[in-house]
Amino acid sequence: MSIRRSGLLAGLLLAAAVVGNVSTQAQETKVLDLLKVGSTAADVEFQPLEGDGPVKLSTLTAEGPVALVVLRGWPGYQCPICSRQVADLRRHAEEFKQLGATVVLVYPGPAENLDEHAREFLRGSKLPVPFLFVVDPDYSFTNLYQLRWDAPRETSYPSTFVLDGNRVVRFRKISTSHGGRARTDDVLAALAVVHAAASAQGQEIPQNQPVPARIR
Repeated sequence: MSIRRSGLLAGLLLAAAVVGNVSTQAQETKVLDLLKVGSTAADVEFQPLEGDGPVKLSTLTAEGPVALVVLRGWPGYQCPICSRQVADLRRHAEEFKQLGATVVLVYPGPAENLDEHAREFLRGSKLPVPFLFVVDPDYSFTNLYQLRWDAPRETSYPSTFVLDGNRVVRFRKISTSHGGRARTDDVLAALAVVHAAASAQGQEIPQNQPVPARIR
């Protein structure tokens, strides 16, 4: 009898594991189908951690290309991989600036105390131009872009997109794990292509210009 019960329990556990794996694969497929290169990113309003009010994505792309970096934010702790990723991006601030690009860092998480957690993530340091740090309370942006990693102690799939002046995706990297993030060199290379294309079309992209105070 005990052998039979053990076999039944093992079968149920296996079935649950299979169903869970299928569900995870379906979620990852949905994420990977979103915002392919050549598609247009939905216009959204960002809430800067510091500043006077919301900033629209279309306003940012009108001023130059945007590197949109979605972090894990607050899954209940500060993600060390996110910290390393942002530190590396910051080291290349001058190169982003020369390309006329804005780097938008999105910090998602539950609305309660999210601003406090975001400031803790920055450790009191001020981001250099042209970085913009925004919070995503209760995953409104993350859900809209279907980047929500809906699992215990998870928030969003770490993702990076390069958008041109029309919000068209020119580069993307979506990780379905904590690692596997976009390399800064690859992001800069994609921005350089966007910059060159805009220049060839006679569009003016500001270089070495400070980010307007309202979006700092």
